[in-house]
Amino acid sequence: MKHQKIYEAGDKMISLIKDNYDLLQSLGSFGINLGFGDKTVKEICEDNGVDTYTFLAVVNLVINGYSDFDNDEQLSVPTLLHYLEASHVYYLDFQLPFIRRELAESIDESDSLGILIMKLYDEYSREIRRHMMYEEQTLFPYVNALLEGRAAGDYTIETFSKTHEEASEKLKELKILIIKYMPSDVRRNNQLMATLHDIYNNEEWLSLHAQVEDKVFVPAIRRLERLSRRSDVTKNISSMVFKGGQENGDMLSERERDVIVALVQGMANKEIADHLCISVNTVITHRRNIARKLQIHSPAGLTIYAIVNGLVDISAVKL
Repeated sequence: MKHQKIYEAGDKMISLIKDNYDLLQSLGSFGINLGFGDKTVKEICEDNGVDTYTFLAVVNLVINGYSDFDNDEQLSVPTLLHYLEASHVYYLDFQLPFIRRELAESIDESDSLGILIMKLYDEYSREIRRHMMYEEQTLFPYVNALLEGRAAGDYTIETFSKTHEEASEKLKELKILIIKYMPSDVRRNNQLMATLHDIYNNEEWLSLHAQVEDKVFVPAIRRLERLSRRSDVTKNISSMVFKGGQENGDMLSERERDVIVALVQGMANKEIADHLCISVNTVITHRRNIARKLQIHSPAGLTIYAIVNGLVDISAVKL
């Protein structure tokens, strides 16, 4: 049964663990070790370089099923990425081999049924390893590239999301076969019961891991992609304006540059004429030449040009 309390930064970490000891498995994936005394969640997260808000987002999902994080700008993608990568290491390098050893000690591997049970577990292990290795080799590098501003190609988080599913069917089948058909003596029966309990816990862990990916990680990457696209558009516009300034700026006369600065400062034609001691008709001629040379006609466009090319300081411009 899920706890209804939503945990906050000021809560003591020991209180969270008392409410749900399964949280212990998550602490290691965040890089948080035991021995933290009576410190609060915020204190422990800051001590370990973990984003507090993101930690609580995962914890409240795992413990309470709370997942109202779509488009939430406070989620830290690096923290989530580290958490998922460390979770994979925990499951592949520790949990899978641990359960296999337990299972091997619980059944008679010389018996044909025992051999089939171990074969089914090994098939499951290969399947879950392929599932996680795909994320490590494709998804995680893509996210790192997004964070570094160098993502390219057609791959998006939607590609992952549409094909993402829990790789646990063989695990469910394994449990049923053991419960229904695996005979054992009294000594092995106790050991087999304990192994089954661990397998059930593993299944719950995998389900929660998939929920963190689907309900927290995927929305965070969607937001990162949107920000990346906006940044690319801004860079392209800036590049185009700057390039236009380099190619055409040398064509502008000193007087035409003076006219641009005056226009950016909000002066009308008459004011520009008085300021530069020229006629209004000359100002109009300069403006026509500027528009023809730069292919920029709007005041906003000329303002961008002037800022990018250092004709005016952005702090002096009324935006």
